[in-house]
Amino acid sequence: MPGSALAGRRYEPAFPYFEDQRAAGAFTVITGDYVTADDGTGLVHQAPAFGEDDYNAFRAAGLDAFAMPVGLDGRFDAQVPDFAGQHVKDADREIIRHLKESGALYEQDVIVHSYPFCYRSETPLIYRAVPSWYVKVEQLKDRLLTANRQVCWVPDHIQEGRFGKWLEGARDWAISRNRVWGTPLPLWVNDETGTVHCIGSREELATLTGTLVDDLHREFVDDLTFTKDGEPGVYRRVPEVLDCWFESGSMPYAQLHYPFENAELFEQGFPAEFIAEGLDQTRGWFYTLTVLGVALFDQPAFRNVIVNGLVLAEDGTKMSKSKRNFTPPDELMERYGADALRLYLINSGLVRAEEQRFADTGVRELTRRALLPWYNAFNFFHTYAELDGFTPVELAEPTAVLDRWILSRLQTLKATVGEEMEGYRLYNVVPRLFEFIEELTNVYIRYNRDRFWTEGPSADKTAAFSTLYRALLELSQTMAPFAPFLSETLYQRLRDLGNRDALPRSVHLCAYPEAEPARMDPRLEVAVDRMQQVILLGRQKREEARLGLRQPLAKLTVIHRDGALLDDIRALEVELARELNVKEIAYSTDESAFIRLYAKANFKQLGRRLGKDMKRYAAAIAALGPEAIEAFVETGMLELEGERFGEGDLEVFREPQPAKEALSNRFITIDLSTELTPALREEGLAREVVNRIQRARKDADFHVSDRITVRYAAAAPLAAAIEVHGAYIGGETLAVALVPEANLGEEATAVTIDGAELRFTLTREAR
Repeated sequence: MPGSALAGRRYEPAFPYFEDQRAAGAFTVITGDYVTADDGTGLVHQAPAFGEDDYNAFRAAGLDAFAMPVGLDGRFDAQVPDFAGQHVKDADREIIRHLKESGALYEQDVIVHSYPFCYRSETPLIYRAVPSWYVKVEQLKDRLLTANRQVCWVPDHIQEGRFGKWLEGARDWAISRNRVWGTPLPLWVNDETGTVHCIGSREELATLTGTLVDDLHREFVDDLTFTKDGEPGVYRRVPEVLDCWFESGSMPYAQLHYPFENAELFEQGFPAEFIAEGLDQTRGWFYTLTVLGVALFDQPAFRNVIVNGLVLAEDGTKMSKSKRNFTPPDELMERYGADALRLYLINSGLVRAEEQRFADTGVRELTRRALLPWYNAFNFFHTYAELDGFTPVELAEPTAVLDRWILSRLQTLKATVGEEMEGYRLYNVVPRLFEFIEELTNVYIRYNRDRFWTEGPSADKTAAFSTLYRALLELSQTMAPFAPFLSETLYQRLRDLGNRDALPRSVHLCAYPEAEPARMDPRLEVAVDRMQQVILLGRQKREEARLGLRQPLAKLTVIHRDGALLDDIRALEVELARELNVKEIAYSTDESAFIRLYAKANFKQLGRRLGKDMKRYAAAIAALGPEAIEAFVETGMLELEGERFGEGDLEVFREPQPAKEALSNRFITIDLSTELTPALREEGLAREVVNRIQRARKDADFHVSDRITVRYAAAAPLAAAIEVHGAYIGGETLAVALVPEANLGEEATAVTIDGAELRFTLTREAR
């Protein structure tokens, strides 16, 4: 029998209670689409006082029946005499027994379903209707949606998504709570006429009641009453208190005691420029702020908002003090520092409103990846600045190409950070800061060490010091909002080098750095990036040939169809040759002479889309020329015979031409000769000797500026290499003499290089 056939029919209830509600529609069969026949009979009891679905079903059916036999203590009252005084959960067995004895029980079973529990006491909760005071939010819905469109949401999908959908379905807001603690509702009701009076201030309450109160808690206002001339009855306060979220939403006004004072200050700061809170506040603080802002001023209460996700324990469960499934923040900060914790959170999916499984290893990784390299860059600069007596009173302009490059990258960083911060996109800021630290330490300092090590003063050394000082100073200022403690520490130590009066007392008192367009050189930035790509490819080629970086190679050819880019890379030839340890670098725009570029259709991705045309398009893709393929690689788009192809639709391959040793990626191509001559092998051995001596210097705890004498005994190939390349070895190791000596003592260091033995001792020379 369909449920609709039963609709409207009366039935005899299982219990003889609430007969007085029969005329209002009790004991009538109604229909509802939220009940299924998948479990049970498809018939369910409706209790509009204890469930939202039940209540809505009654309203939809036009029934007014309503019964509330449960008190606020969760116990049945005298309306159900058989169970009066029992807690609703404790009465389950008694109710079942009663049904059995009366013959009304059809079947007894247990159905497991989710149930609400108090998160503090872990005791079950029940839904229970209570009389409430409401704000008519549904009347504001269109205005709320309009106000929402005026807000910059980060991430932006929340505006029309989670928050926008919530506003579209917004219902009237119950703002009263039946509790002792809380702000009393300022509503007084006439006990005869039912007229409601809302009190707007303490002064108004004093005028009506004759009592001025300083404390607005219940115990001070509940007993205050008043009457009105010509009106019967006494006005008495309703017993409810305000929903605390109403008070949270009132924050912009309450914090300034508006409208009673600070009106001008309030108007200057409303709407708020920026707020931030968790994703759950789309139904909490963000919502109540918006409702009250629209109701009072017809505008949002904030202009920009960053919505953060929720932090979970490492296993994905909720963090819990009782379970101790997380490391206390104070312990983490003691171990890794507050900056590392701060950067870890800012650099996570939290600032994209995503959940984050918190891992201590992530905080540790941030220390290793960013904070230590940054500190080491400063320490390198500080060490040599003190040795040379460098003071940043008058900074020199950059002279070397990498000076201009790192200062250009600094301007790009400042411009990017400024733009992204203006849009509140923190997730785009911190990765750029990390990139710059990486470039400063592993490119600029690494490639320029020799300039800081040279003897005596020089214009080039001063330019290097000045460049690195500028980079470190402005990096500390740029990093200040993200790593405030290390930024301040390094800033103060930079001030201590001199010129203290020219700098503010704290990094946090500095104006935030802005880009200097005159120092920006985009072409140079691209050239250095492509140089880095060449270095990566060169190292990959060496690994394939099993040739270490200390082994010199004869020739590197850099290949790209853009001759202007090759000219820019040519300006970096010294650094490129040193990093890849090659004797000669050549350049070519003839890519086809070194590599064959071809493409294939991604059948797995395109097959379903193209269907019977797949074979035709696969042939057309295979026939593409190198220019069309390069254009696809650069843009990620290709139009072919009326069909558009995007990323992943084509697989691009590069293979070396016969007799070539080419290697390429999507940026550039190289050809690196891996053939070794006797002279190259000999020079490689000399570099290995330098490496072993440098290790011994470090093990002996020599200072970086200490001069040494090296006495050695070496097998034939090593002895020949040392003799030929003695000047190079001495310059790299600060050895004033390399002395062959057959009878070295047992304290000599012994190493093996390519199967040949080398023994040596180091003696520190007097300064």
